[in-house]
Amino acid sequence: MRGKALNKEAGQGKSVKPDRRRETGQYGEEAACGYLQQKGYRIIERNWRCRSGEIDIVAEEDGRLVVVEVRTRRSARRFGTAAESVNYRKQKQVADTAQFYLRTRGFGDVSVRFDVITVELDGAFVREINHIEAAF
Repeated sequence: MRGKALNKEAGQGKSVKPDRRRETGQYGEEAACGYLQQKGYRIIERNWRCRSGEIDIVAEEDGRLVVVEVRTRRSARRFGTAAESVNYRKQKQVADTAQFYLRTRGFGDVSVRFDVITVELDGAFVREINHIEAAF
């Protein structure tokens, strides 16, 4: 198998290296949660998963449920901006997952907004956080 270091001792075939993308994403989500809490949002759920996908953050602001997609980048120049990565396919996946979340959590007729928070990192520091309300 090329391109992956294998953990032969454990026999699991898993990468020995830490997953840098996952680490970057978790760091961005932590920053986004802190940002939202400073703005008065109440965090309800983080990283809620089901078959159709994952919701990064579910928050509440003034009686409205806010589903937040967080995108974190270490370098905006290499793969485009974080906001550009929330394309139509990703929007549909988040919306479908949110519908399932609402049904399973017993939310009836509740107002829902879909936001995007982009986090740009400079090494271990947050360089910039952008909050796009009602992004889709």
